[in-house]
Amino acid sequence: MTLFLVAFVLLLAIGTPVALSLGLASLAYLLANDQMMLLVAFPQRMIAGIDNFVLLTIPFFILAGNLMNAADLTQRIVRFAQMLVGQVRGGLAAVNITASMLFSGVSGAATAEASALGSVMIPAMQRDGYRPEYAAALTATGSLLGPLVPPSLALILYGVLTGTSIGALFLAGIGPAFLLYGLLIAYVLHRGRVQNHPVAPPVPRSERGRVILGALPALMLPVIIVGGIRGGVFTPTEAAAVAAVYALMIGVFLYRTLNRRAIGDALFETATMTAGVMLIVAMASMASFIMGIERIPARVAALMLVISDEPLILLLLLNLMLLLLGLFLEPLAALVLSMPILNEIFPLVGMDPVQFGVMVVLNLMIGMITPPVGLCLFIVAAIGRVPLERVSRATLPLIGLCLLVLALIALAPPLTLFLPWLIGG
Repeated sequence: MTLFLVAFVLLLAIGTPVALSLGLASLAYLLANDQMMLLVAFPQRMIAGIDNFVLLTIPFFILAGNLMNAADLTQRIVRFAQMLVGQVRGGLAAVNITASMLFSGVSGAATAEASALGSVMIPAMQRDGYRPEYAAALTATGSLLGPLVPPSLALILYGVLTGTSIGALFLAGIGPAFLLYGLLIAYVLHRGRVQNHPVAPPVPRSERGRVILGALPALMLPVIIVGGIRGGVFTPTEAAAVAAVYALMIGVFLYRTLNRRAIGDALFETATMTAGVMLIVAMASMASFIMGIERIPARVAALMLVISDEPLILLLLLNLMLLLLGLFLEPLAALVLSMPILNEIFPLVGMDPVQFGVMVVLNLMIGMITPPVGLCLFIVAAIGRVPLERVSRATLPLIGLCLLVLALIALAPPLTLFLPWLIGG
């Protein structure tokens, strides 16, 4: 197993994509241990890793988000957010966070949110006098709201891997998302007063009705998804298909911004994104297979029990392990790779599986805004043309807020379980 880890780290260090790094490291393990006969089983493991009907939700939700983006939804959401919170000192920073919260119900992926909103908000904040690294860091952190609310791709994958209700997971992520949103708003407003940030111009009264009507259809998407699933109208997979059709209809007939070329581009982008996600899941399944052969999950659980058998200590160790894993791995790959270990440790901490899932997802998502492999940091740094080191430093207090929410998720079950209990019973 040491060879597997060394090979995997070296491949990542030289810039090999995560999916290929997992596959090549697995192959190196077989060669070194003279177990090439297991190579026959690898294609079966890869197919088994993605052979799940519920995984069809991923391409459909990706398609819905891409269609919304192609329909020029970003500008409508930013304008709506400006109408809601823009008329305060530091208002454009508050608009950035609010737009991230509103956009999160459409994209479901942090990278999509960072790129879509970053291309609009970072230049706008720079023109208004904000420091570019602050604008970039704020956009990157706001993008973490997307994976906490429906249609979160990470929560879907966790539900598939563990058999946990996806509808309950969608509801459970809403409370932490609003808590993180509130903390970020408080931070930017405080910083706006201290540093005398400018006040954004108000949306004219004559435009407000049009702004609301323009944003409302898109903002209804998460309501349709969660309401349909929890109301028993359709399954998560059917909800994803409904979301894609809904996005297509409002883009073509309501916004009238989708044409054949835009739809074709959205379909192409969906195909490439889906292929990337599924390849990561398939390759991570191979790595999980090797971990099973080496009994790594059981060994890790036994090691943690040697340190302590107190649930709170185990929970702390588990979160530290996931934070470390998130520093180097893309969240979906880290989720698939860590699930065998999580399944061994989960019974020891005595946590509800829905609460546990939201905690794991936010933990791994924090890695998206931390070097050395924080994809959202790279995206916003490129958009803002700011050195990665400066963006990383500006992100530190925002990471602290994310860690505070993570601790509250782990220690306060009602934060995640209240809505599933209230709506689902």
